[in-house]
Amino acid sequence: METRVAVMGIIVEDTDSVEALNALLHDYGCYIIGRMGIPYREKNINIVSIAIDAPQDVISAFSGKIGKLPGISVKTAYGKVGTDG
Repeated sequence: METRVAVMGIIVEDTDSVEALNALLHDYGCYIIGRMGIPYREKNINIVSIAIDAPQDVISAFSGKIGKLPGISVKTAYGKVGTDG
């Protein structure tokens, strides 16, 4: 199946949504290459980046579910080359 490599940038402004975000990360864990979380205490937010290799529709669904969480923003950047996975 054709997959794409992408990076998702997530800003968490509402810590009440962290549990739901972690549940989504667990659900899509088989596609996640790696992730990094940075607490930005001065601004009272958390910054999360996720590298993912998955079919286009899976990435879109994942990003959409994250974006619906209250107090969380997400943007996805896609690599230009797909992979056969």
